Amino acid sequence: MPEYSSGYLAEGQVSIPWPVAYYFMDRWLKDFAFRIDTGIWTFVLSDVLALVIAFLTVSCHPVKAAMANPVDSLRHE
Repeated sequence: MPEYSSGYLAEGQVSIPWPVAYYFMDRWLKDFAFRIDTGIWTFVLSDVLALVIAFLTVSCHPVKAAMANPVDSLRHE
């Protein structure tokens, strides 16, 4: 279950500050002569990408441990 607990932590770390970043970035971009529209999908996409990276990072170690030969681990202890 470490993937789920890490996913909740990663989701909280990503989804809490992005509304604040959206607000300040939108205010900052209003001052430019050529204004670009920053949609909410930019932040949603970055949120999903951060979750995928966190999931792959956390899932790599259990897969590596499951694929290892236990005899080799016991031989080196």
